Amino acid sequence: MPDRRHQPLLPEAAGIEHRDIEILGVPLELGAASRGTLMGPDALRTAGIARALAGLGHHVTDHGNLHDAPLADVAMDPEAAAMCRFLPEIAGWVRTIHARSCEMAARGGVPVFLGGDHSISMGTVSGVARHCAAAGRELAVLWVDAHPDYNVPSTSPSGNMHGMALAFLAGEPVLASILDRPVQAVARENLHVFGARSIDPGERARLRAHGIDVVDMRQIDERGVAALMAERIARWQQKAVWLHVSFDVDFLDPEAAPGTGTVVPGGATYREAHLVMEMLSDAGLVCSLDLVELNPFLDTRGRTALAATELVASLFGRRVLDRQPGATAAA
Repeated sequence: MPDRRHQPLLPEAAGIEHRDIEILGVPLELGAASRGTLMGPDALRTAGIARALAGLGHHVTDHGNLHDAPLADVAMDPEAAAMCRFLPEIAGWVRTIHARSCEMAARGGVPVFLGGDHSISMGTVSGVARHCAAAGRELAVLWVDAHPDYNVPSTSPSGNMHGMALAFLAGEPVLASILDRPVQAVARENLHVFGARSIDPGERARLRAHGIDVVDMRQIDERGVAALMAERIARWQQKAVWLHVSFDVDFLDPEAAPGTGTVVPGGATYREAHLVMEMLSDAGLVCSLDLVELNPFLDTRGRTALAATELVASLFGRRVLDRQPGATAAA
């Protein structure tokens, strides 16, 4: 598919740092239980994601969608491999995505990956991590998701590989052979799960044992999004990290985002999600993004695709009112 460039500069772009944004669709659905996420990238395009970003003054290049990847041989323990659904297919995708992700990150723009289920992040984040290691940069990952996705084959109740993505990125040895090269693991202290409300028992034990930073919805209810995000942003700013945001639409409550196969009641409100994105935008740390688990087959009149597009626009600078970073609205 040829590149499509969008650049209609709109008045709302005033005061925004304009960036080069590269979009790549990854229509993978085999990592999830429900079919339909392969339609996610095109649903986001229909919702106007490139148009919204270009309207903010960013230079947007859409590279279209990756095509089917070849099956891959995976040198995994046979017992573990038997617990991973569609392992050869997903490994082939991960290896293809990894190469494209590293290439996009090296060009110096902002890679934006449109999924597809969350197993795509095994390739997107590992590619960014490889680039960061080569450039001498430290990578932190903000996993905005109802699920931590920190299972391994022996703890996964389903065998669905979107639930193992963060464990792979942390360098879990049993999953390492999914990639055909050594995995550039993200340091555990740089993995941050935000918005969790569905954690499997074995996964919970692994998160605790590995000291992964997990903000669940009770913490958000008790302390609020602003305080919790501010603490983490201060940490990232002090370390001057490259921040990758991996945003699963099931972070939102199903009332706001019904179009996903992994709905869990009690999620973030539409406004809470926008506040997360606006605070990240103000911090100026986000260097790459995944947008995953949109299933248009389960959506209601494009509601989830439109909400996700608006959230990404907030991440890249859209505001209701102009204000200095850190300033609050007048009472």
